Amino acid sequence: MGNLYALDFDGVLCDSVGETAISCVKAAKLRWPEVFATVDSALEDWFVDQMRILRPVVETGYETLLIVRLLLEIKNPSLRTSSVANGLTVEGILENWFNILPVVMKEWNENKEELINLFDVVRDEWVENDVAAWLGANRIFPGVPDALKFSSSEVYIVTTKRGRFADLLLRELAGVTIPPERLYALGSGPKVETLKMLQKRPEHQGLTLHFVEDRLATLKNVIKDPELNAWNLYLVDWGYNTQKDREEAAAHSRIQLLQLSDFTTKLK
Repeated sequence: MGNLYALDFDGVLCDSVGETAISCVKAAKLRWPEVFATVDSALEDWFVDQMRILRPVVETGYETLLIVRLLLEIKNPSLRTSSVANGLTVEGILENWFNILPVVMKEWNENKEELINLFDVVRDEWVENDVAAWLGANRIFPGVPDALKFSSSEVYIVTTKRGRFADLLLRELAGVTIPPERLYALGSGPKVETLKMLQKRPEHQGLTLHFVEDRLATLKNVIKDPELNAWNLYLVDWGYNTQKDREEAAAHSRIQLLQLSDFTTKLK
């Protein structure tokens, strides 16, 4: 009958960690100017390197601001204001971010929506002032443009990124235009709800359903919901996940590990 693919964006279609890391440092400097006053270019480069390691724990971009401030507190004990920073390592953040996040949000008296909006403003200003540099800090994974252009399947994007940024990257870096009604982005609600909505549409009845992600935690959320038992689930081995995630996914009966070459072949 045919196939429907629901695709995550960051870590599946686009390698955006460089842009995310630079943007979060810019935003953190605006949010906490007194804390970041002494941060020089060498430390900024270190932040970017650490974010490449820590990107697998991030669900939504605003979290990177909190991570970069935590990294600064780890690096500079005189700036420590969080109870979790003492003795914390980069590996400790990677292993325990789910529990650390609510603690630092409370201790720093932060507001999720304000951080999300700030991150959007920083990105919008970068795009407006130097779109070439912004685009250059991202890359589309090899084979993805042709796979999207020539896919015989029904393709939807389901992401926690702002739709306007995902759309711009696909158009400029992949040469692909995804119709707005096929792009579910930040503000569209939880991914599990989007998948439920997609499977219920009359025009999708009879299609084989596939959901492609790079976050194991997101796939686990799908597995918890019996309504979503019809979806074939894939964890990509080229995205923002760890060896531990891939090993756990490989041992799970519902999840298939996916290589980039197989993904681009399937999509076509």
